Amino acid sequence: MMANLQITTSLLGLGLAFFILFLVRRDHIYISHALFWIGIAGLAALLGLWPGLIDRIASWVGISYSPAALLLGAVVVLLVKSLYSDITHTQLERQLRRLNQRMALMEVRGVSADHKSDEA
Repeated sequence: MMANLQITTSLLGLGLAFFILFLVRRDHIYISHALFWIGIAGLAALLGLWPGLIDRIASWVGISYSPAALLLGAVVVLLVKSLYSDITHTQLERQLRRLNQRMALMEVRGVSADHKSDEA
C-alpha cells in the first residue's frame, strides 16, 4: 500500500512539473512564477520518493504528528505565495494608475497646444 502511495505522489509531482513547463512554453505563466511551482512539484516528488523525510522534519521542529507538519508547511507556502501575489498586484496597479495619470496629462497638454496653434 505504501509503495502505491509513493509512486502516486511522485508521479503527481513530476506531472505537475511537466505541466508547469508546458505552461511556460505556451507563455501562459512567467518563468519566475513557474520556478516556484516547479519547486513545489519537486518537493512533492521528493516526499513521494522519500516519505520518511517528512517524519524527520516533523521531529526536528517538534511536531509529533508528521501529517500535521505537512499540512502546516503547505498552508505556510500558500500564504507566502498569496502575499507575494498581492504585493505584485499592488505594484502593477500603482504603475497602471501612474501611467494613466501621465497619459491624461499628456492629452491635456496636447489639447491645450492644439488650441494655441489654432489661435495663431
